[in-house]
Amino acid sequence: MADMLALNTVYNHYLTTYAHSSVSKYDTHKKSELRDIYNSIVKLNKESPLYLQDNNRESQIYAIGVKEGARELHNIIASLGGLDEEELLSKKVAHSSNEDMISAQYIGNADNDADIPSFDIEVRALASPQVNMGAFLKSDGLQLPYGTYSFDISIHNMNYEFQYNIQEGDTNRSIQEKLARLISNADIGVEASVETQDDLSALRLVSSSTGVPIGKESLFTVSDTHSSRTSGSVDYFGIGEVTRPSTNAELVINGVERSTSSNHFTLEKTYELTLNGISPVEGQTALISVKNDVESAGENINKLIEGYNSFLDTASQNADKQARSNRLLREMRGIASIYRDGLGNMGVNISESGALTLNSQAFAQSMETEDVKQTISSVREFADSLFRKTNQISLNPMYYVNRKIVAYKNPGRNFVTPYITSPYSGMMFNSYC
Repeated sequence: MADMLALNTVYNHYLTTYAHSSVSKYDTHKKSELRDIYNSIVKLNKESPLYLQDNNRESQIYAIGVKEGARELHNIIASLGGLDEEELLSKKVAHSSNEDMISAQYIGNADNDADIPSFDIEVRALASPQVNMGAFLKSDGLQLPYGTYSFDISIHNMNYEFQYNIQEGDTNRSIQEKLARLISNADIGVEASVETQDDLSALRLVSSSTGVPIGKESLFTVSDTHSSRTSGSVDYFGIGEVTRPSTNAELVINGVERSTSSNHFTLEKTYELTLNGISPVEGQTALISVKNDVESAGENINKLIEGYNSFLDTASQNADKQARSNRLLREMRGIASIYRDGLGNMGVNISESGALTLNSQAFAQSMETEDVKQTISSVREFADSLFRKTNQISLNPMYYVNRKIVAYKNPGRNFVTPYITSPYSGMMFNSYC
């Protein structure tokens, strides 16, 4: 149990310190996929020499950046249909007539000829979080006695106790800032901050989730009634009362009134919607639909280009300190150069640095030619090569970190080992500890 808790702590440290915040459905895997990954690692390391890795801080951050960059590019290509070569870059793209009100993403799996529904949506109100606004107190004053205090925050059927000390020299402002850090860093679904007015300050608690809770009066409660330490701080700072309850979003979809607890939701398993604002005029709607095939293809290629260029930027950030990063850059640029002619026919140009750009006019003209299928096929092959390359990079990002060969294995007499890539996971423990 202790080992599991330690691993969980290290993984959370990794996610909050280094990893990208974006998470998609392509980050989940079946048991069979995980088994394939394991077998690939075993095969990869069967004949691998023993290396001495460069283990400085810059190398660790670079390795994590490379792996996360590969994961992000992998997910972008997967979202464009990369899991099925025939569907690659043919995915439909959603369109919103008013992005300031609603942004949309197409998540359906309809065939190109299928009748995809569209929706007229009026946003009457956004879903809002719960707010507990504390009392404004003199910033440099403090009327609580010295000692150890505690209070409980109950949220999502879980109860969390927070303890802190009040010592000589503390003020209302310093304690409020301490509690704000304590609560926010706990990552329990409540964000805390300190509000100021002239020489006054107050502690403000806001729930991460929105919407009216089912079967409860509030999303979270703050109390020190059953505190294990000194009580009284909840009333003193005034954070126990709900000053603004959470609310649901109110919508009218194709003339039918609807409500939802979140500003981010799916609609009819076809669109993933994000509410950004209310309708500027009562009755005004935003049309959610899909773009035509040419526009969708252009949007997909733009996303592919953005993902590719972003990964190149990540790989080149430490090129002056990581000599092996040039190998990664050469490999990525090499893939693009193989498909230079096919990309050029579709209006995709390769710069001297290896970055890609899309000429919209040339792309539109290429989509009107008779051999458009062959043109798109070249871009699909390029994307598929990138997809396979990101899988390879993710398996062993340490391959692109400075390292020295210590010993070669005895050919034909070596043992299968999955542990050569473990320095990647090991350095996370070293960094945390």
